[in-house]
Amino acid sequence: MPTRRALLAAAAAGLALRPAAAAAPARLACLEWTTAEMLLSLGVAPMAVCDTKGYRDWVAAPELPADTIDLGSRGEPNLELLQALKPELILAVFDSGFERSDFAPYAPLFDVPFHSETPYEGAQEETLRLGERIGRAAEAAALVARTEAEIAAARARLRHDPDVPVCPFSFFDDRHLRIYGGGLLQDVLAQLGLRSAWAGPVSDWGVATVGLEQLAAIGEARLVCLEPVPPHARRLMAESTLWAHLPAVRRGPMAVIPTVWPFGGLAAASRFAGLLADQLA
Repeated sequence: MPTRRALLAAAAAGLALRPAAAAAPARLACLEWTTAEMLLSLGVAPMAVCDTKGYRDWVAAPELPADTIDLGSRGEPNLELLQALKPELILAVFDSGFERSDFAPYAPLFDVPFHSETPYEGAQEETLRLGERIGRAAEAAALVARTEAEIAAARARLRHDPDVPVCPFSFFDDRHLRIYGGGLLQDVLAQLGLRSAWAGPVSDWGVATVGLEQLAAIGEARLVCLEPVPPHARRLMAESTLWAHLPAVRRGPMAVIPTVWPFGGLAAASRFAGLLADQLA
């Protein structure tokens, strides 16, 4: 029986050879950041995205063009503006809380399903499907191959004891952290030959929001903090006795890497692998 990897490669080859759709949509609107990242990674700039400032703060790359129209908050997109823009396609991870019926009157919808069990493979599949839908099949197939090569290159230059687990996280508030104990980042860790430090439960999105004291459970793991690091977190790290006495903190040093969107697609996977390898090289 063919492996999943072989089937995916065959699908990529088939899409790359298929001619681009004659009427590929040009006016694209994204209700959240994952689909915006996916479009940009295929060389296509969305006309409009919800919360463009948030994208620049929390996703960062690929860079969102300065003239991208802001559709309002991700929780409550501006439907009047959306209607006025007359998009040809509306994209979203509808599993993240959007009702399809709210947006179907304005344009055809492209739904990227959330893959909780296999997020990296899901990102590959959805990249190929999106590429076919917008006339970028060859670019999508090339992105799948390039991402695999970039992760392999990151693994080759990595210099980290595989017996020391790794804990990617970000600060939530002055008493809580978001540990990425599942999801895309954990898939990338596995491809890099690294072990996750978090063995506790996570949400469907692969996140555990925990109190600061629960970080003691990971022992002397290698902490990897995703920027942005808010001012209150910097004060905590400088002043908190509890923080200073955590086994992972005492082991040190904590790695801090630039912004990566933990719920992103192939661009986020490649970016995380490269930044982590730079820190652990």
